[in-house]
Amino acid sequence: MTLQYPIATEKALNMTERENIIIYVVSYDSTKAAIKKEFEDTFKVKVAKVNTVIEPNNIKRAYIRLKKEYQASEIAKKLKLV
Repeated sequence: MTLQYPIATEKALNMTERENIIIYVVSYDSTKAAIKKEFEDTFKVKVAKVNTVIEPNNIKRAYIRLKKEYQASEIAKKLKLV
C-alpha cells in the first residue's frame, strides 16, 4: 500500500482549496508513478502531477495535484478532512 494517510493541517487544507492539491504521507520506497496510479484507482480521478518530499525524520510526503476537471475539495470531503 503506497498511500498511508492524508495530511489535515491548516496549510494542507489551504492548498486543497487554492491549488487543487491533496497532501498524503506515502511509503518511503514508493515512486511517483505508483502514487499516481494508486490515487487514481482509489478515488476515480485524474492526477496532473505528483511531487514528493522526504522530511528529515524519513517521512515521505506526496503533493498530488488533480486535473482541473476534478476538485481536491471533494476528495477532502470524502476523507472527512473538512
